[in-house]
Amino acid sequence: MSTRHSNLDAQQLEQCCNYDIAIIGGGPVGAALALALRGSKLKVCVLEARPADSASQDARALALSYGSRLLLARLGVWDALQDVSPIRTIHISQKQSFGRAVLHAEELNVPELGYVLSYPALQDALTDALQHCDVASIYGASVTRLINSDDRATIDYQQDGAEHTLQTRLAVVADGGKLLAQQYPPQVRDYGQSALITRITCSAPRESSPQGGRRRVPGTSGSTLSQTAFERFTPQGPLALLPFQNGYELVWTAPHQAAQEMLAWDDAKFLHELHQHFGDRVGEFLTVGKRTCFPLGLRRAPQQSPMPHVVLLGNAAQTMHPVAGQGFNMGLRDAWELAQEILDAVPKALGTERMLAAYRSQRRTDREAGIRFTDGLVRLFSNDLPLVSAGRAAALTALDCLPFVKKFVAKRMMFGANG
Repeated sequence: MSTRHSNLDAQQLEQCCNYDIAIIGGGPVGAALALALRGSKLKVCVLEARPADSASQDARALALSYGSRLLLARLGVWDALQDVSPIRTIHISQKQSFGRAVLHAEELNVPELGYVLSYPALQDALTDALQHCDVASIYGASVTRLINSDDRATIDYQQDGAEHTLQTRLAVVADGGKLLAQQYPPQVRDYGQSALITRITCSAPRESSPQGGRRRVPGTSGSTLSQTAFERFTPQGPLALLPFQNGYELVWTAPHQAAQEMLAWDDAKFLHELHQHFGDRVGEFLTVGKRTCFPLGLRRAPQQSPMPHVVLLGNAAQTMHPVAGQGFNMGLRDAWELAQEILDAVPKALGTERMLAAYRSQRRTDREAGIRFTDGLVRLFSNDLPLVSAGRAAALTALDCLPFVKKFVAKRMMFGANG
């Protein structure tokens, strides 16, 4: 675990309160933007509410696309990541149906389709990189107000019980969007589902080769290392198994009440019900870890920036259903594209409507396509209508049999609509 230190003390902050770019939120998306701007001669700061030495409490695993790996490599953090599990095959199926599709990395001329790693591992690698660059990291900073004028944005925040103010040419909201949610309400769609997340192990994890072989993990007894991710659509919602370490990260969606009941099951009942729901493609489910649950919905900020000199990034701009694992990957592309617009602009143009319009135009196709893709999958597959089910099965079979369609879908999943 890395030790984090604020780059600036309170006195220095008061003497140096004007920035070109101020990023509100030091999570992975905000940190990625900051790293993309290092060495640019722009004055950049990151305001993070967490104390400097606190570790992330988010125990989830993240699904990264191959395109996200390339971006993280450009940011210089990919090689620092630990315990990354590759995905070389994605198996897509529908419960009680013949329809299925399988994507293989080697058929698409990429080394991997994606990766799974823990959220804290990614956060630590990005944060450590920030400590060794020219970006100011202001920890323990709780932002209380964001206002704008014609030429800048003003940010009020509290740190160690004291009030502080800074001004910036561009304020980037990357903290989830709560700061502006009341003033500029996002569009929200409740899917009526919650996601239950946990870690599981099983008796026969799937290796990734088209022949279905398995690879044993060195130094273990009777276990194998999976490189296959599963996305299984059911009437109550999608279920995903993401290969991670010596087992899988499970994302099991269900109606809100059913998900709460699933939380109360003992381990034996949970593993039995999971086998009934998923089948025996990975053998017998052996163990289940701590379970967490959260509601799912589509949340999207207005396409237009809420005010000049302010832009929303990542989950502050859009929060999507986890099906197909698009959310964080889109946020990382948001950060990279915004960094390019910032670097191409002259300092006086930072945060102007013209600059923000160029960024929105650059991101519009990818953003709208990603939202439509995940929203459409949830709405199309979360029902048990016989005619619709037959059509879905035929669509999955067509996807599996038509190489050009398979490559199109895989490319979208790996690189987004602009890839």
